Amino acid sequence: MLDVCLLGTAGMMPLPYRFLTSLMTRYNGSSLMIDCGEATQIAVKKAGWSFHPIDVICFTHYHADHISGLPGLLLTMGNAERTQPVTLLGPKGLKRVVSALRVIAPELPFEVDCIEITDAQQEFRLHGYKITAFMVKHNVPCYGYTIEIERQGRFCVEQAVQRGIPQNYWGVLQKGTQVEYEGSIFTPDMVMGPPRKGIKLTYCTDTRPAESLVKNAAGSDLLICEGMYAEKDKLAKAKQYKHMTFYEAAQIARAAEVRELWLTHFSPSLVHGEDYMPQVREIFENAYLGKDGKMAEMNFEEN
Repeated sequence: MLDVCLLGTAGMMPLPYRFLTSLMTRYNGSSLMIDCGEATQIAVKKAGWSFHPIDVICFTHYHADHISGLPGLLLTMGNAERTQPVTLLGPKGLKRVVSALRVIAPELPFEVDCIEITDAQQEFRLHGYKITAFMVKHNVPCYGYTIEIERQGRFCVEQAVQRGIPQNYWGVLQKGTQVEYEGSIFTPDMVMGPPRKGIKLTYCTDTRPAESLVKNAAGSDLLICEGMYAEKDKLAKAKQYKHMTFYEAAQIARAAEVRELWLTHFSPSLVHGEDYMPQVREIFENAYLGKDGKMAEMNFEEN
C-alpha cells in the first residue's frame, strides 16, 4: 500500500488558501517528498503527517517555489529527533544549491546525502521505492518523477516441495537470496512466479508537453501533473513560460493511458478551477482538480 498526499497545489507563490505544490508519500514506514517550497512544513502539519520518517526528498528543479522550504524542513526533522541520513535527489547543481541553503541550517543531527541526476533519464532504488527521473521541457533543467512499488511473484509451494527445499529456507528465497542445501544451489526464480503488477505514480510540474512525460507516465495508476492555466486564452502565456494548460495535461493523461489524473501547480490568478473541469473531462474522463491535502490510498491489485 502506498499513501499519497498532495500537500499543496500552488505555483509561483504560496497563498493563504493554497500552499506551494509538493507531494508526500508513505510506504512501509518510509516517507518520500517531491519538492519543498515555502510553507511546505505547514502543509505537512495540516495533513497530520510526520516529519521524522522522511528518507528521500526529490526536487524537480531549483526555482524558489520548489526548494526554498528545505532549510526549515531539515531543521524541523532534526528537532523531531531524526538521526538517520536523509537522501536528496535532483538535477545537476544540487550539492551547490543545498550547500548555499544550509548556511541558515548548518547544524543537523543527521547526514544529508545529495545525489545529482546526470542523465536525461535515470533510475534509483531507495528505501523500497523505484524512482525514475526523466527530463521535461522547462526554461531550466527540470525533471519529472515516476515512483513505483514493485511486487514480486507468488511463492510456489509445490515447486519448493518437488525440489526438496526445506521449509526453513523458503523465506530466504522469497526475499531474493539463493541458498545452498546438501550440495545443491537453489535460486529464487526456481520457486517464485512472475512479478505481479505493482503501484505506479507519476509526478510532473513546470513543463510543456513532452514525449518523456507520456512515456514514463504510461500506465500509471495516478498522474499528478501541472495545469498552470485553465483559461484557454492563456495558451500563449503557457508556451512563453514553459508551462501547461489543464487541457494539455488531460491530453498527456489520455495519451499515457493513466487511470487517474490530478491537476496541480496552479497560477496565482486561477480561481474557481472546478468550473473548467467539465471541458477537461471531455478530453480525459477520470480527471480531478488537485486540492491541498488531497489524499489517496493506493493498493496492490488482487489477483
